[in-house]
Amino acid sequence: MSVGYLVPAAALAIIFCMRRRIYDLVSASGNESKPKKRRKFFDSLYPILFYRNFFYSGITPSATGGQPVQLYYMSKDGNRGSDSTVVLMTVAVVYKFVLVILGAAILLFWYRPLYSELGKFFPLYLFGLLLNVILVVVIAGIMLMPNIMLRCAHFFEKLFVKMSILKPSEKRPEKIHEFIGSYQNAVSWLRTHKGKLLFIVLVTFLQRCSVFLLTYMVYLGFGLHGTGMMKVILLQAAVYIAVDMLPLPGAQGITELMYQTVFAHVFTGTYLIPSMLVSRGINFYFLLIVSLII
Repeated sequence: MSVGYLVPAAALAIIFCMRRRIYDLVSASGNESKPKKRRKFFDSLYPILFYRNFFYSGITPSATGGQPVQLYYMSKDGNRGSDSTVVLMTVAVVYKFVLVILGAAILLFWYRPLYSELGKFFPLYLFGLLLNVILVVVIAGIMLMPNIMLRCAHFFEKLFVKMSILKPSEKRPEKIHEFIGSYQNAVSWLRTHKGKLLFIVLVTFLQRCSVFLLTYMVYLGFGLHGTGMMKVILLQAAVYIAVDMLPLPGAQGITELMYQTVFAHVFTGTYLIPSMLVSRGINFYFLLIVSLII
């Protein structure tokens, strides 16, 4: 593969990993706590390249490990738990919302080519899109209805006490109410700053597109021609949406299998498997190794 296209592909993968918008939201949400002093090298990187999130998302089913790790490090950095929770939920719902909009648009305006190209994986695409829609509705409902958040907090508090994970405490319910109060304030702040939310949506959309464009860089890097950029991007987006919510760490296995079916007519001849190894190697395993080192 041409190095001239390999470098931009790696750069697109790094853009895909950027999490600066999280800290923009935290810093703007009225958090008055002062961040603790960070170590000079690797810890200074994580506000911009939040690789810890990518690593734990990559090794846990349905990427469920990333947000707890983010919450831990944000709290360790001196941010209020309520602010951090709202920010992470906002970022999560925006991320899924962008995927839903992309998936619905592809289904609506590109239905026939999509059905033809995906073949037996078309039902999996519909299932993946449906799961993302459900998750967006659930997270948005929890964010906008603090009473649900309060009931969930009490439920898990009692559950953890029964499981002996937490010790019984008379002060904990009071702390939960204080947390929900701060949570409501943070949600109210978001409602009054729609411009910042719109900016987050735009940045997230560009980040999603960067990982889809990466596959086209691989296509050009092998010196291939005949398939337009938009088709490659849409096919990669379809693969991503179909496997995003599956309970597999990093959607490993199914992503590669689906790639071989969907891109069989794009990367012709002997280029199919090499292109899969390069694109998947850059957009997942390369970032996973870098994040593991950090």
